[in-house]
Amino acid sequence: MTSNPGEPPGEGVFAALTAEHRGKLMAIAREVALPGGTRIFEEGEKADRFWIIRSGTVALDIHMPGRGRVVVETIGAGSLLGWSWLCPPRQWHLAAETRDPVRAWEFDAAAVHDLCAEDTALGLSLVTVVAETIGDRLRATRTRLLDLYGPPGPQGRGAAP
Repeated sequence: MTSNPGEPPGEGVFAALTAEHRGKLMAIAREVALPGGTRIFEEGEKADRFWIIRSGTVALDIHMPGRGRVVVETIGAGSLLGWSWLCPPRQWHLAAETRDPVRAWEFDAAAVHDLCAEDTALGLSLVTVVAETIGDRLRATRTRLLDLYGPPGPQGRGAAP
């Protein structure tokens, strides 16, 4: 499964991991290249893998009744794409589409689960990274939904007291 993707930089998601943990993850990584406009996954589908973006950008979107797909966040190099693989029911909570060509490292969730069972320190580090990512995504989604559905701002109402 390994395609010798090379040593990842100690930045982005990898900054939270030790060199040893990065090495263990990279031993099961697979390099992928996705053209722009590629739907990577859809809300509700089985989440059995995740990616770390090397280059390019990915839009995360949700389906809004009456509005279609609404982008809630765009992520780029160094970002974790996909956290739903870790949390039951292991289904995607958002959808993802490449904005431009993307290079990424892809990880099989079952293999990573096995790695974490063998090395609990790695497991804790990954859970911490995923928890931070979930928090970031929730904040971005909240902000975007407030932009769409929140009350209008103070524009046109005069100066605030």
